[in-house]
Amino acid sequence: MLVLGGLYLLIPLIATIQFSLQAQTRSGIPISFQAYVNVLSSGEFYTHLLFSLGAAIITIIISTVLLVPTSYWIFLKMPYLIPILEFLTLLPIVIPVVVLTFGLITIYNNTALTNSGQGAYLLMIGAYVVITFPYSYRPISAALQAINVKTLTEASQSLGAGWFTILVRVIFPNIWVGVLNGAFITFAIVMGEYTISSLLAQQSFSTYMLDANSRLTYEPAAIAIISFAITWACIGLLQVIGRRSSSVIEVGGIH
Repeated sequence: MLVLGGLYLLIPLIATIQFSLQAQTRSGIPISFQAYVNVLSSGEFYTHLLFSLGAAIITIIISTVLLVPTSYWIFLKMPYLIPILEFLTLLPIVIPVVVLTFGLITIYNNTALTNSGQGAYLLMIGAYVVITFPYSYRPISAALQAINVKTLTEASQSLGAGWFTILVRVIFPNIWVGVLNGAFITFAIVMGEYTISSLLAQQSFSTYMLDANSRLTYEPAAIAIISFAITWACIGLLQVIGRRSSSVIEVGGIH
């Protein structure tokens, strides 16, 4: 089953790479990187890429700031709300993204959130936070369940720590792996999301890919491979940062 699953994922990827290397091939030269040259020399490519990268980073920051304190407080003071929170995480999965986006447009029609580009951008970020909520919360919840939140809090309070110190210097380092796992999934979702950004007329990377697919031949395949590589490179960078941060946290804990 692992082999079949690997082939199911790798065969389309290999086919896409092969197709992207067929642009302007010469006699005796079976491959050409002209499609990649055309993409990487386009300013439009970098504009849309940086737009989606910025949206992904902002979404990760907002989700972390909202979910970590909320989840910690619920686990500590109101554990009876955990089933309700678990149920709420199902809503973004059950409700189609198209319905969510049209609902937001209808509710905020003729307001600052729909009558300006900056407002639509904020609306898009809010929608991203909502659709990534289940994938951000689940790893954080699992990390909180793996530690004794009450004992850590009482021990910190006995040493004179305030709530902010407890959250930042005690709880957050212990659930850092869960936060990082949620960030991985959030990043991948935002980078590949199309429906929300398209309906809100935002210049995301996915809308650029679709537009290129409608007017170009080999370049869309090259864009797909480049975006795949960039996404995995960014996730790898996040993982490296997470490991280094964990090492610093462990050293700080020893001292």
